[in-house]
Amino acid sequence: MDRMKPVLILGGTGQAGRDTAEMLRTWHPELPLAIAGRDIDRARRVADGLGGATATTVDLQRADLGLPAGGHSAVVAALWDSRHTGLRYAQDQGIPYVSISSGYLDVAPEIVVAAQRPGAAPVLLASHFCTGTVVLAVAHLARELARVDAVRVGAIMDEEDSGGPAGLADLERWATVTSAGLQRRDGVFTWVDETAVQVPASDGVLVDGASVAVLDVPSIAAATGAPDVRVDLAIGESAGRRAGGAPSVEVLVEIDGVDAAGQPRRISRYLVHRAGQRPLTALGIALGVERLIGLQGDPVGPGIHMPESLIDPAHAAARLAGVGAEFVDVPALTAR
Repeated sequence: MDRMKPVLILGGTGQAGRDTAEMLRTWHPELPLAIAGRDIDRARRVADGLGGATATTVDLQRADLGLPAGGHSAVVAALWDSRHTGLRYAQDQGIPYVSISSGYLDVAPEIVVAAQRPGAAPVLLASHFCTGTVVLAVAHLARELARVDAVRVGAIMDEEDSGGPAGLADLERWATVTSAGLQRRDGVFTWVDETAVQVPASDGVLVDGASVAVLDVPSIAAATGAPDVRVDLAIGESAGRRAGGAPSVEVLVEIDGVDAAGQPRRISRYLVHRAGQRPLTALGIALGVERLIGLQGDPVGPGIHMPESLIDPAHAAARLAGVGAEFVDVPALTAR
């Protein structure tokens, strides 16, 4: 794989695509980038601001995207690749592909497309909350325990921090599929209807939320071995905005298990970013790209991959700190 060919970012002028490009440019100044957007002038402005980047338009209804063959090192779908043309293009070129917008149920057709050509390309499915950064944070914290029995995640996203038009469209699409949440209970993945959940913010305010169906549930279960896993999501005024600042994002992680001495222990920490979900979302994509093309570790072989199966949690934790995220200790809270 020629990693010095540009990484093609579909939706590169949107929030997720632009933020990812900026993060990759900071980490790897030599890595060329191709910013693809519907508006070529806007794509050129983004590319010019990055340096070492080119602007292009693509046709998501064409198998070749309207692009010449052999010109890229990876494809990032920073938008919903609804026809899977970006995925098929990556398979045809034999280059890695990153997906972030399929969600828990829309991911099924994507898996089928990827699985029918298992040797064609590495496919990273990162349609998790904040593109897998929360899963990686949980996996990092869980390393403090010898055994993990239960994981509870409560995320609070500010209502003014939706992620732009593409992010709003994803949320609306996922909401029409199911209102049920997914939990792992005693080792069994179970559909639940829990819409009266309250997630405690770091300033003590309870924010209304619900148990949700996200890829984080099976990913956390697989990464930690926990037989009980749940993820709650609350959307409302964040602690950052209540304090007079910018919308923030907070993720309460509670892990029950036993330590190396065999004693029961609970880990209770917040993962906080005072600038909201955008840096965490971009971080998850950028971590995936650098791993897939061999800028962090060896290049990844063909197949279907998840963030926790590719990315070292310790490396992810270091990158989290580097983009301004913090782990904040809190007293153990009563299980919800």
